[in-house]
Amino acid sequence: MENQTFEIVGACKINNEWKPYRKVICAPNENQAKEKIFADIGSKHRLKRSYITIESVNVVAGE
Repeated sequence: MENQTFEIVGACKINNEWKPYRKVICAPNENQAKEKIFADIGSKHRLKRSYITIESVNVVAGE
């Protein structure tokens, strides 16, 4: 299956403050793109999934 490019917008709780983020991820489908965001942000900032929210997932056109 061919990878698509997704733009994911959301927020994560760092130091008792919700900070917005916007990431572009390559993944085969939307569910795997969400899992990659949870894994990347969680490992980088040592956050549990309950402290990471995803507001929207959009396919980036032209890629």
